[in-house]
Amino acid sequence: MNNQDFVPFLQKNWEDAGFQKAALIQEKVYQSIVDGKNLVGIAPTGSGKTLAYLLPLINQLKSGTPSQILVLTSSQELAMQVVEVARKWLAGSGMKVQPLIGGANVKRQQEALKKKPELLIGTPGRVLELITSKKIKAPAIKTLVFDEVDQLVQGQSLQLIQKILKASDNDAQRLYFSATADTVLNELNNFESDLLVIDVSKEDESQGEVQHFYLETSDRKKVDQLRRLLNLPAFWGMIFFNQLTDMGSAEEKLLFHHLPVASLASDQSKISRKNAIDQFKKHQALGLLTTDLASRGLDIEALPFVINADVPMTEESYLHRAGRVGRMGNSGVVISLVTPQEKSDLSKIAKKLDLALSPIYLFGGELLTEEPAKQSEPKKKKRNKGKKRK
Repeated sequence: MNNQDFVPFLQKNWEDAGFQKAALIQEKVYQSIVDGKNLVGIAPTGSGKTLAYLLPLINQLKSGTPSQILVLTSSQELAMQVVEVARKWLAGSGMKVQPLIGGANVKRQQEALKKKPELLIGTPGRVLELITSKKIKAPAIKTLVFDEVDQLVQGQSLQLIQKILKASDNDAQRLYFSATADTVLNELNNFESDLLVIDVSKEDESQGEVQHFYLETSDRKKVDQLRRLLNLPAFWGMIFFNQLTDMGSAEEKLLFHHLPVASLASDQSKISRKNAIDQFKKHQALGLLTTDLASRGLDIEALPFVINADVPMTEESYLHRAGRVGRMGNSGVVISLVTPQEKSDLSKIAKKLDLALSPIYLFGGELLTEEPAKQSEPKKKKRNKGKKRK
């Protein structure tokens, strides 16, 4: 990949961004994407996958030709983040990107499509709805991108994807990206053949130092530990739960203690979700409470902490949650709150992912990597039980 091959507006945006060189995944997939190959791109979280597909595709976009590229994402948040990145790199081109996400006004999206945007980015349900109602001419799509593909080929989402693929031209280029795409290669091979697999997971060194800790506690005291973490002077982090009900209950208790937290949940409106992310990015909220909904692709610059209020259900879940820190060379800390029973579950995950896991302690308003010395209780003064004076 040579940025000298970029069209003028893209060259300028590259220079304005202060980029010195391409990330490894960007370098490895660039020519294959330009050559129109169908591929799977696998790279660690935070290693530059979004630009890995956007740069070669934007460089070939033709102004005025609608719906050339369709990017499908696993969540509304990820879709809006990709939209943000695409707008930045399309600056100066006069070309348009259109978000197509569920939860947003469909009539407005239909009106926007009349302006013939060159690049479409959306979630599968809404995109299929617009294809079915003939608001998107699916056969016109030249390239389909599946971001966080391991999420997209699960459950109901897989059926939507297959319908979108069926509606589009068989010759359209198909690009699949994720940090854990290797886990779904079998599923992809069910409806794809001759896929080029480009995996840089083992070579990529873009991740900064990430330390993995566990903090032993009881179920009853987990929210109290979150309260203490939120009171640490340098704390700013994402806090993950397995269940929405537990997240809601914790949020209620933390807000009762006047702690600056926001929550991001699948049952919230698009506006509420956007407000929560904005508050968090501006440090108005120091804790963003969420589920695995936000473990995919959400890019919070230089985030220092990820807290697992619950031990993740799978290794993939741990990997994606932890991937919110250590992005593009920044360091970070992942702390999992565990009961004695949950400790072995976490150890199994760490072993499979080959992570060094250490205990951490909250003591005196600080995080300590060594167990604090047991403080001896001050002796109580004996009360004088002598006779009262008359």
